[in-house]
Amino acid sequence: MKLKFYITLFISLLSLTVVAQETTLVAKVSKNKLGVNQRLRIEFSINKQGGDDFSPPKFTNFKVVGGPSQSVSQSWVNGKVSFSQSYTYIIQPKKKGELTIGAASIKIGGKSIKSNPIKIIVLDAVTLPKDPNDPNYVAQQNIHLVAEVSKSKPYVGEGIYVEYRLYVSENINVYDTGVTEAPQYNGFWNQNIKINGFPVKMGKYNGEDYRYIVLQKALLIPTKTGKLTIDPMKMDIVIGVPTGRADFFGNVITRNIKREFASAKKIINPKSLPLEGKPENFNGAVGDYKFDVTLSKDVLKANESSQIKVAVTGKGNLKLFELPEITTPVELEKYQPERKEKVRVRASGISGTVSDLYTVVPQYKGKYKIPNVSFSYFNPTEKKYYTITTDDFFVDVLEGKELKPVVDTNTIQKQNVIATGKNFRYIQTKSNFKTIKTSDFFKSNLFYILLLLPLIAIPIGIFIAKKNEARSNDIVGNKLRKANKLAKKYLSEAQKQLGEKEAFYEALERALHNYLKAKLGVETADISKEKITQILESKNIESNTINQFIEVLKHSDMARYSQITTTEMEAEFENAKQVIVELDKQL
Repeated sequence: MKLKFYITLFISLLSLTVVAQETTLVAKVSKNKLGVNQRLRIEFSINKQGGDDFSPPKFTNFKVVGGPSQSVSQSWVNGKVSFSQSYTYIIQPKKKGELTIGAASIKIGGKSIKSNPIKIIVLDAVTLPKDPNDPNYVAQQNIHLVAEVSKSKPYVGEGIYVEYRLYVSENINVYDTGVTEAPQYNGFWNQNIKINGFPVKMGKYNGEDYRYIVLQKALLIPTKTGKLTIDPMKMDIVIGVPTGRADFFGNVITRNIKREFASAKKIINPKSLPLEGKPENFNGAVGDYKFDVTLSKDVLKANESSQIKVAVTGKGNLKLFELPEITTPVELEKYQPERKEKVRVRASGISGTVSDLYTVVPQYKGKYKIPNVSFSYFNPTEKKYYTITTDDFFVDVLEGKELKPVVDTNTIQKQNVIATGKNFRYIQTKSNFKTIKTSDFFKSNLFYILLLLPLIAIPIGIFIAKKNEARSNDIVGNKLRKANKLAKKYLSEAQKQLGEKEAFYEALERALHNYLKAKLGVETADISKEKITQILESKNIESNTINQFIEVLKHSDMARYSQITTTEMEAEFENAKQVIVELDKQL
């Protein structure tokens, strides 16, 4: 009896749950855009039992190729009941244009429920394969690797993002993926954005329903104007494609194929920042910022330290510009600032705070003024420049040594002339000339030196000639000396720019490209680092030398937008010199 009671209760709850749902009749198509010679599938589904007397639309301007086929499904998951009864048709358009599939209707509980009308765009006829079930054709029609860019014409310094999506239709399954060629971002400062897992989402591609995942996302900040290219991402994908046949039990037979997919090349055209209204102290900050300068203590003793904090907070290219420098009186000893960054990189851009912390130590008693500081930035949304100026600061040193008054050393002071009796003498009126003694050249010291000189010069000449002969026969040494001389020639301009960060790294990168151009006869400035690697590998250059060359190029590209000291520049110069020497030895 108890078992019957529980079964009855279960059926009652199931019926109540189904009844409680709002009854809808939904129309869904396999594609919203197709050629006039293609077909599409349309499905009408109702989410409640008891539907009767289904009436399809008239399908004006369409030809019914197959259907209707009916299916019913019901499930109970986590206490929730779902029911679906569907009617499916295969139709083909009769003409081009924007066509409408009318509403279908069904009666349930004495009421008539209608579906939503759907618009279909019909284009020119497309080329169809001889075998519509060809796996390669099915894969091409149902999988799309897409690169989506948030903005194609940003300002220089304005952040945009690129997102790589893999769209997969519900008709096929993906079993394995692998990136074979990652995209290149030449001309951009770039930072990959971390993706937590790869959740499957539903979306539209060309008006059709697809499942998709986001494979990669990166924040890009253009560093120059002109036509910048984002190279395609390439992938190998293993796909399970229906063959159009079924096994003994009616299950669809699929075939696994491996196929390469590539996203389309994207072109970005960054705009120059406007010259109108550009402040003199503008140093490349683009975004929306707040600027603040604070002093930890304004009353202190001599040799007691205080901190000056210069901070920029907001959203923009926070890592690509320098903060304004604080100027202090000479009586306040100022130390090199400590850089602190607290930033987050997201698809919307870089946000957070970048600050410099100066330590100042007074030496003398007195009151000293720290002049105000100005910071300028360009807001790409409002297309305007803004300048923020802080107030003056005063430091009051209460205890310490008194500052000695400055003596003007340029003042002329009159002094009395003291006579010593020897300051002035009479002009001499008579002269006494004496004959200079002369000696004979014969048997003089010079005579013997010149006599012995040939005897000494001949052995020295023979020794030098042998040394030169040995040096000319030293092939390895000559190549090394020639390579060193060549490296100095190409890097001479970079050596002159040591200490000037941007000019130095531009000259260094130009020198490396000019060297390859001279040695290989190839213009390398416009090709990627991967292509350079392939060219060097074809010349049988050692992989270690190639990696060193590419590392110097990468560091030259990145170091222009980082905090770099002169010592680090000198080390980078030596690395570039060494890698040119190694390349020249092997070429």
